[in-house]
Amino acid sequence: MRATRRGLLGGGLVAGVGIGTLAACSEGEPPTTTRRSEGVTGAPTTPERRRIEYGQDPSQFGELHLPSGEPRGVVVVVHGGFWRSQYDLSLGTPLAVDLARRGWAAWNIEYRRVGSGPGGGGGAPETFDDIAAAVDALRETGLDLSTVVAVGHSAGGHLAAWAASRTRDERWAGGVGLTGIVSQAGVLDLRRAISEGVGQTAVPDLLGTDPDPAAVDPAYDPQQQLPLDVPLWCVHGREDDIVPINQSEEYVAAATAAGASAELVAVDGDHFVVIDPAGDAWARIVAILDALA
Repeated sequence: MRATRRGLLGGGLVAGVGIGTLAACSEGEPPTTTRRSEGVTGAPTTPERRRIEYGQDPSQFGELHLPSGEPRGVVVVVHGGFWRSQYDLSLGTPLAVDLARRGWAAWNIEYRRVGSGPGGGGGAPETFDDIAAAVDALRETGLDLSTVVAVGHSAGGHLAAWAASRTRDERWAGGVGLTGIVSQAGVLDLRRAISEGVGQTAVPDLLGTDPDPAAVDPAYDPQQQLPLDVPLWCVHGREDDIVPINQSEEYVAAATAAGASAELVAVDGDHFVVIDPAGDAWARIVAILDALA
């Protein structure tokens, strides 16, 4: 599985809207609600899944995975792929399904990414507008939003952390607030990512700027938005050679020095170990979420 994912993200790339219709998803998983097994043991069952469109673009939608009972809270799942159009929310589906089986409402979101063709049209500010709109679309679901945690992998970790600070900017003010962030091997320092060649040209392509760290707009860079007002956990593989663990180490060091609540959870493995729902790293993430419920 990991070799397949590495191939998927390889080749030097790794890594006003309103609510549309709310409908059951008819492809893949059936739309009906099924009973969960006790905990997540026994034969796996399929949670209810609904597609919600938050805008008119084909990429402005998400899939809401619901547990059989009252949700413990909401987890926003933000997929990675270095913000590139060829990678989509299917990367987050296994995590969303697992979370729903554990009693969470899991909001697996899609957004416009960098590139042309299907999935494209993103960059700054469009990608960020979509993340903000997708989170704010939760207001129309009827869910209890007292606990809303964002979990994002790689580029999704960057976007999850950004979403926690975005209401400071007038453009995204008044949005749904997050109560916690779990960054899974996230790109949290865009200036350092450029200087160290993380994702090659991924960050300049996202921001539409020259490959100069000084050109990074602070509004888009989690490292320059410290301190956050909510706790953040960085779960990162020690052997990650796609997004180096120094992205998490330096973020946590700077965050705690600034008085924020941040913790590094270093795990054995590579860039993808943190999104394996059967792995130990995911168990660590589930434990973090359990403490926030």
